[in-house]
Amino acid sequence: MQNKELPQDDDLSLKEIVHTIQGYYTYLKSKKIYITVLVLVGALLGLAYASLKTPIYTASLSYAVEEGKSGGGNLSGIASSFGLNIGGGGNSGVFAGNNLMALYKSRSMVEQTLLAPVAVNDQSLSLAEYYIQDKNWREDWQEEPDLNQSLTFPPQANRALFSRSQDSILGLIYKQLTKEHLSVEQKDKDVAIGTISLTHPDEYFAQQFTLALTETVTDFYVETKSKRSKENLDILQHQTDSIRTALNQSIKGVAVANDNTFGLNPAYNVKRVPSAKEQVDVQANTAILEELVKQTELARVSLRKQTPLIQVIDRPILPLEKEETSLLKSIVVGGFIAGVLVVGFFIGYREYKKAME
Repeated sequence: MQNKELPQDDDLSLKEIVHTIQGYYTYLKSKKIYITVLVLVGALLGLAYASLKTPIYTASLSYAVEEGKSGGGNLSGIASSFGLNIGGGGNSGVFAGNNLMALYKSRSMVEQTLLAPVAVNDQSLSLAEYYIQDKNWREDWQEEPDLNQSLTFPPQANRALFSRSQDSILGLIYKQLTKEHLSVEQKDKDVAIGTISLTHPDEYFAQQFTLALTETVTDFYVETKSKRSKENLDILQHQTDSIRTALNQSIKGVAVANDNTFGLNPAYNVKRVPSAKEQVDVQANTAILEELVKQTELARVSLRKQTPLIQVIDRPILPLEKEETSLLKSIVVGGFIAGVLVVGFFIGYREYKKAME
C-alpha cells in the first residue's frame, strides 16, 4: 500500500505545482497592461542612463625593466682596500620584482606626481589643481572655514611646507585615484613588462597623470638603485682630486727646494734633504693618484652597469580608448529589471491578499 501511495502523492504535488503556475500566469496576464507600461518605463530609464552617463577614458602605458648588472671580480677586491663597495650585492633589494608595481601606487609617488606641472588653457597648473577644478570641489569648500579659494597646489611646490588641510586634500585625491582609477599589473611573471592604466572621465588628465607618474617612479627607482655606486664614485673622485692637489704641491715643493740648492757645494748634503723629501712625496702621490684614477674610471663603468633602465614601450596617445555604455544593452537591462520588479510585486501582492482572506 505504501508503494502505491507515493506515486499518488507525487502526482498530486505535480498537479498543485502546475495549477499554481497557471494561476500566476492568468493573474499576471490580467495585469499585462501595467506590466508592459512599467517595462517600457524601465527601458526608457535605461536609455536615459546610457545617454547621460559620462564616458570613461583609459590611459595605458607599458614598460619594460632592465636591471643593472652588478660589477664584481677584481673591481670589488681592489675597491675594498679603499673601504668602498663597488658592485656586489646583486640586483635584489627593496625594489626587486613586483615591488616596483607597488611603488607606482605608493602615496609618496602619487602625491609627488600630483604636484607635477601640466599645461591647461595656456596656464601651468599642478595635476592636483587640475583634478580639483575638474571635480568642482571649491564650490563645496565655500562653507568650510579651512577649505577656501586660497587653498592652492602650485606646481613643484615644497611638500614639506604644506598645511594640514593641504595634506588632507592630497590624501583624499590619492585614495580616489588608487582605489577607483589606477591599476598596475604584470601579465607574465617571466617577462619584466608591466602595464599601468588610469581610467578617468577627463581624457587629458588620464594621459598626463599616467605619463607624469611613470616619469616620477622612473627617476626615483633609478636614483635609489644606483645610489650606492654613485656615492662610491663621488668618494673616489674626491680622493683623486685631493691627491692631485697634494701632488701638484709636492712638485712645486721640489722645484723650490732645487732652486734653493742650485750651485750648492756638493759637500753640503744636508741642504739637499728638503728636496729629497719632496721628491719622495711626489713619487708616493704619483703612485696613489695612478691607482685612484684607475679606480675612478672603474667606478664609472660600474655605475653605468648598475643603473637600471625603465623603457617605455607604449605610451598613451590622444584620443584615448573610450568606454561608453551601449544604448541597446541599457534598454534591455532596464526593461528586464523593471519587468522582474513589477512581476515580483504583483505576485507578492496576490499572495498577501490570499493570506489576508
